[in-house]
Parts: sequence; structure tokens; C-alpha cells
Amino acid sequence: MPIIAPSLLAADFANLKDEVEAVARGGADWLHLDIMDGHFVPNLTIGPAVVAALRPHSQLVFDVHLMLSRPEEYILPFARAGADYISVHVEACTHLHRVLQQIREAGCRPAVALNPATPLSVLDHILGEVEMILLMTVNPGFGGQEFIPSMLPKIASLAAKLRESRRDILLEVDGGITPETAPAACQAGARVLVAGSAVFGSPDREAAIRELRQAGKLNKVRI
Repeated sequence: MPIIAPSLLAADFANLKDEVEAVARGGADWLHLDIMDGHFVPNLTIGPAVVAALRPHSQLVFDVHLMLSRPEEYILPFARAGADYISVHVEACTHLHRVLQQIREAGCRPAVALNPATPLSVLDHILGEVEMILLMTVNPGFGGQEFIPSMLPKIASLAAKLRESRRDILLEVDGGITPETAPAACQAGARVLVAGSAVFGSPDREAAIRELRQAGKLNKVRI
């Protein structure tokens, strides 16, 4: 059964506390928090202060995705704010091992994110350092984009790589995840589904989460 992680990027920013509580009541497992700096990606979102303000109002796993040019400078602030997982982009890290060690030393679970065009070979020497791989299924920076179909074979290849590693590493996908794309993503090997518009764009958050989870279980599709 897939882990459902609604993306706060698609929420009503005037009512973030209520939005977080709504998806928790609706059965979400995690909350995905997209942190953008306007440099690594062409958008600017929230910082540690917002994460810290939301943390007392939710028992959800806080899945913090750093889309930042210098992620190493923000590990400790987000850890102190209440992050559980922290994902950093391999494309943004000159010294990836060191950054992953920083995340673990800060008390969080380290994860690595890959853009759609980034080859999986960059993971060959860091699988022992991570607890999750986040594969972007859209180009990062904006919500509401459509799933890139050519990412399905890449998800499957990554899932095979993780099985071969014999490590319990989660495979998360982010971008264009809907009840229509979730079955193929899960059949390819995704275990965590990040969904923004598909959840926060629905007037019934509980029904939207339930539909996504069911779609992820009914993954009898051809890739």
C-alpha cells in the first residue's frame, strides 16, 4: 500500500494550519514540504519558520524537500523546525556524502532527489547513506505539472537498483501524481506518492487521499 504525502505547495497558503489538519484527518501519511529558493528552481516558497509553526499542529511525518542551491546551509534550521526526512538534490550538492551526513547528524532521515534528466548512476556510491530516493516526475519548480511518461522506465530501473542493493530504501515520486498516473508509478516501484493538486485541489481531501491510495494498490497496468 503506497504512502500518501500531500504536497503543501498546492494548499491554500492563507490557511496552512487548517490545510495540514484537513489532510491529516483525511488519512494522509506524510506531509511533503517543497522548499524553493528562486535560484535552483524558478520559484520561492517557505522557510524554516513556517515549518516550525506547523509542526505543533500535526503528527504527520514532515517530508522536507530542499530545492536549494546551497542545501548544506539549511539542514540544521529545517531539522530544528521539525523535519523528519530531508531530501537534497544531487545536482545542487558538490559534496553529497558530507551533506547526507549532516542530515543524519541533525537527527533527520537523509534522502536524495533527482531531476528527470539526471542519470541513476549518480546514486552508485551513496546508497549506503540514504533512507529514501525522491525521483522527480516533472521538472521541479512549479506545482500542477503533468507527469512525464518517460519517467516510468526510470522508476522501474531505480526500483531494480534498490532491490539489488538489498537495502530498505524508499522510492518516492513527485510530480503529476493523480489517480490516473498513480497505478503505473506504483507498478513501476514507487512506494511514496507525493500529490499536490490531486489532494489540495479537491473539496473532499479524505476522498482524494482514499482514491489515490486505492489507485496505487490497483496497479495492474502495463508500463
